[in-house]
Amino acid sequence: MTLRPLFGAAALSLFAASLVQADPVTLTDIAGREVTVEAPVERVILGEGRQVFFTAVLDSENPFARVVGWRDDFQEASPETYDIYAEKFPDMKDIPTFGGFKDGSFDIEQAVSLNPDVMIMNLESKAATDEAGYEEKLAKVGIPIVYVDFREKPFEHTAQSMEIIGKLFGKEDKAAEFSSFYNEQIARVTDVIAAQTDLVRPLVFVERAGGYTEDCCMSFGDGNFGRFVELAGGTNMGSEFIPGTFGTVNAEQVIASDPDQIVVTGGNWDAYVPGGAWIGMGPGSDMDEAKRKLAALMERPAYTGVKAVKTGQVHGIWHQFYNSPYSFVAVQRLATWMHPELFPDLDPEATLKELHARFLPVDYSPGYWVSLGEPATN
Repeated sequence: MTLRPLFGAAALSLFAASLVQADPVTLTDIAGREVTVEAPVERVILGEGRQVFFTAVLDSENPFARVVGWRDDFQEASPETYDIYAEKFPDMKDIPTFGGFKDGSFDIEQAVSLNPDVMIMNLESKAATDEAGYEEKLAKVGIPIVYVDFREKPFEHTAQSMEIIGKLFGKEDKAAEFSSFYNEQIARVTDVIAAQTDLVRPLVFVERAGGYTEDCCMSFGDGNFGRFVELAGGTNMGSEFIPGTFGTVNAEQVIASDPDQIVVTGGNWDAYVPGGAWIGMGPGSDMDEAKRKLAALMERPAYTGVKAVKTGQVHGIWHQFYNSPYSFVAVQRLATWMHPELFPDLDPEATLKELHARFLPVDYSPGYWVSLGEPATN
């Protein structure tokens, strides 16, 4: 058995786990493929760095103890979260990184050199993986791929994905505990919405990564944040104009539709668009600055005379809710924005704090949302 250096207090617990006999486990991944893996796995390649959002739940003593390689997106896409984890687990900065499948920069020889037991990929990467023949090439060198999904159909696939990873990690009980929490928190919204016989659904426009480019307006169809809106008791404006999960709505259509509420997803994207108009969101972010930038985005032509802007029903929210097991928090936040009268006792921030206290190895810091109609808080 090959062992590699471990970090801090996690060494003892993972060493004990490594003494458990690995046996062949056959599972069906989110892509519907049957995959056989020797589990529990000890060496994992993450197809996306932000998959730390689920390793943090299942390996809370050290989310990086099994990770021998990962895609190089975490620090750029969510730098505020990266910094929080790097402060507590500094050795994570030494984990080898690689490029993406979609841009063709993935290096199979590098993957082989890392001697992984499995590679965990997000479902949206499957098309590029198939086109490049990576699955067959990795299979020939004994590296199985397992697909999970928190982005395309999060409410259908999150619990199943956590169950799959739980089996791989030998953490089935922890995965089940998290899925139970996830479902309970979603039900706090969906049960209330389902009980309404005369629900008036506000028309909500979600601008995806507003300010990331000079163009307007990227949005969501029926999937992802579009689905979040529907579950929370709203009507997603983008569903009428975007046939898939992601797409663009032109500025004239936003004005013509005249949404009741506007929600802009944001992140700290200096690595991608230095000094951009994007709204910096995420743990520890400056909410006064986020509110200022959110207000500036509402001055673009797409929002001229729109009802939501006139009434102050404009909100910013952390973009990474769209691709993590934490999507239930976004649904709660949307519900309280759209139907405050139905959810007087629902506190999304308390839910997020409980998520950290029960499942995550880092402390909670505010910075996940802001509204023009409310004071900014840090």
